[in-house]
This record gives sequence, C-alpha cells and structure tokens, in this order.
Amino acid sequence: MTVWIAIVVTALGCYLVKYLGLAAPAGVLERPLVKRLAALLPVALLAALTAQQTFAEGPHLMLDAKAAGVAAAAVALVLWAPFLLVIGVAVAVTAGVRALGG
Repeated sequence: MTVWIAIVVTALGCYLVKYLGLAAPAGVLERPLVKRLAALLPVALLAALTAQQTFAEGPHLMLDAKAAGVAAAAVALVLWAPFLLVIGVAVAVTAGVRALGG
C-alpha cells in the first residue's frame, strides 16, 4: 500500500511543480539552479522508479532475473550500443535467466 501512496504523492508533486512552472515569473525560470534542477529531476525520478521496480519485492531486496537484465543493459550502455540493442540485450538476458530457473 505504501507504494501507491508514494505514487499518488509523486503524481501530486509533479502536478504542483508543473503548475508552479506555469505560474512562476519568467525571471525565476531563467536562473541556472532552476534550469539544472529541471533537467536533473526527471532523470532522478526515473532512476528511482527503475531501481524500486527492479530490486524490491515488498520491503525486501530481491536479486533475480530483472537485476541480471538491468546489469546486462548497463554493460551494453557502457559499450555504446544503440538503444534498441540495449533493450534487446536486457530482454534476452532476463528471459535467459528465467528460462534457467533464476
């Protein structure tokens, strides 16, 4: 249930931030700190969601086929593979680990 509370709070927070962006004076939005936060916040939220969905099973840490797929995708990214190939590698490794019983 706490995951749903976090999702609702995050959704409301995103709506509030969007509303504040529309209501804020243009001078505030041109500040370097605000621009940097606006660029980094979506990446941080996506990384947190990915980590939670990949490595959490309720309140417990879970290292399973999903973790192997994310690790394979990270290796493919380090090797500068195209994005579709990164996704394909992650899917193939995840399916392979699950097929082997992991």
